[in-house]
Parts: sequence; structure tokens; C-alpha cells
Amino acid sequence: MTNRSAKFLGVLMLDTQFPRPPGDVGNEETFLRHGIPVRFTVIRGASPQRIVKEADPALLQPFVDAARQFVAEGAAMITTSCGFLASYQDVLAAAVPVPVLTSSLLACRQFVHPGIVTFDAASLTPGILAAAGVPASTPVQGVEPGCEFHRRILNNEQQLDLDEASRNVVEAACHLVAHHPSVEDIVLECTNMPPYRDAVAQATGRRVHDIETLIVAQWRAQVAQAIQGG
Repeated sequence: MTNRSAKFLGVLMLDTQFPRPPGDVGNEETFLRHGIPVRFTVIRGASPQRIVKEADPALLQPFVDAARQFVAEGAAMITTSCGFLASYQDVLAAAVPVPVLTSSLLACRQFVHPGIVTFDAASLTPGILAAAGVPASTPVQGVEPGCEFHRRILNNEQQLDLDEASRNVVEAACHLVAHHPSVEDIVLECTNMPPYRDAVAQATGRRVHDIETLIVAQWRAQVAQAIQGG
């Protein structure tokens, strides 16, 4: 039986129906395998199209309200299911008294020579990058527009060829390092990309980071701090 009073990770989810294999931020197993209790809440109407392509400001308040509700229920940390929600980082962090990790893009500031693989390069604006504290010189490479990974997720379809999706993400990462060989650490912006992290690392020879690795590191640090403080 789940302990409803236990601290947990709260995931603010886009309103989606595409497949989410282990590693994806929307799959419970992604966190349970690290011993992190997790709960999800869907922000109705927050489609990939409205978040990524339209950056609809009307969705900000529903995310804030859901984050506050999670904290009221005992959330110890808040994250989201879309890296583009880095644009909400400051507002969400100010709205709740627990750590907020809206996006893996927040990890870029930790590295000397980072590079980003994103779901949609055309929509990842300088404003979003700045909101996450990404160094201005950080190179960005998107997956090919209209490829399996991009099309299925953007259109919120019920099917996704995972092998082809992996090839799409790996191809983008290889383009990134080919054009920017100084990149030492690759950050996968999209929260649907962690299932392909190992494939990207093997193909590029670089260290690879994503929303899963960021959350796990921060959660463990928070737990360690709580133990020391207790």
C-alpha cells in the first residue's frame, strides 16, 4: 500500500497519449528504479503543440496551481514532462517552497563545454535557454523536423517506433558533435529522450545527461542533506 504521507517527486505532465517507455519522465518505472516515489498530474489542454510551437502563456497558471497542489500533498521536488517548460522555471520556483527542476537544460551551467540535443531547434528560443541559465555560446542541434520521433510526439499520436526514434536522436547527437567537436557533455533537452541516452553515449563518445540524470542527482543530494540535517 502506498504511503500517501511520504515525500515524493511531483511530475507536471503535458496532456499526451504517445508511448512512454522506461526512461521517459512520464513512466513511473523511470523513478521507482532509483527508489524515488513519484506522482503525476496532467495539465489538461497542455499539448506538445501548445507548449513547444505556440508557447501559450495561458498555460502558465495551471502549471503553477498544480505545483502548489503537489506541495500541499507533500511533494519534496517538482519537475515537468517538457524541457521547453524551462521558460516557467523562475515563476514555478518562486511559487513553491521546494526545489523545481523544469528542464534538463538547467544542467548545462554545470559543464565547461556543453551541447544540447533538442526536440525542436526552431522553437528553442534564446529566451528559453536564458531562463535555464544555459551559457550563450552553447551549441544546439535538433532532431530532423518531421522524423518519427518529432512527428509522433508533436502530433500527440498513440504510436511510436522506438528503434526509429532512437536512430533519430542519435543522428542529431552525431550531427552536434560533428559540427562542434569541442562539446564534452551532451544534454538531451527533451524529457522523452532518456530512453536513448546510452545509444547516444555509445555513438558519440560523450557524457550524456537528461532530465532523469538531473532529477536522480538532485534527489539523492536532497536526501543526503536531510539525513545530515536530521
